[in-house]
Amino acid sequence: MGDLKCIIAKNIVDLRKSMNLTQAELAEKLNYSDKAVSKWERAQSIPDVITLKEIADMFGVTVDYLLEDVHKENGKIPQTILKQKRHNRLIVTLLSISLVFLIATLAFVFCGLYSAALHQHMWMIYIYAIPVACIVLLVFNSIWGKRRTNFLIISVLVWSTLMCVYLSFLSYNIWIIFAIGIPAQIIIFLWGKMQLGSK
Repeated sequence: MGDLKCIIAKNIVDLRKSMNLTQAELAEKLNYSDKAVSKWERAQSIPDVITLKEIADMFGVTVDYLLEDVHKENGKIPQTILKQKRHNRLIVTLLSISLVFLIATLAFVFCGLYSAALHQHMWMIYIYAIPVACIVLLVFNSIWGKRRTNFLIISVLVWSTLMCVYLSFLSYNIWIIFAIGIPAQIIIFLWGKMQLGSK
């Protein structure tokens, strides 16, 4: 058996690359600095047992897998496990977003049954569901997805929220409210550049 630090380092690198994560993204998911991950991957140090377990769980492997030089799968990362895990995460995210629109549909139907006068404006429930769905997507993407996608989701959240406010007060013709989106979008863009630049 080779040097354990080198074996763990190689396995962490292989697993991280298989999920297309940067060192900074992996570090963020584990609540460590990217410098710590860099040290692990250069075999200068090894993660503690609890962190090894978190890494194993994140990539759908066992702790033993991280400690083995030669794997039973002929050195290949168990791609079927990784694909299944990604698939399950996608399904959970889509189910959660679908639940938002199911609740919107239930509200639409019950308000329509309750009052015909309300029914003509009830289509707005679906417009309000867009920012709520963005928030749900942002939460799941922050946990499982790529951080750079968060900036796109936040942009959609800002513009859809402004659209909700505008449509809610349509008779007042407050189109100027969309001007708020311009500096907000610039801030999101610059924040994204700063975050991605640090990786």
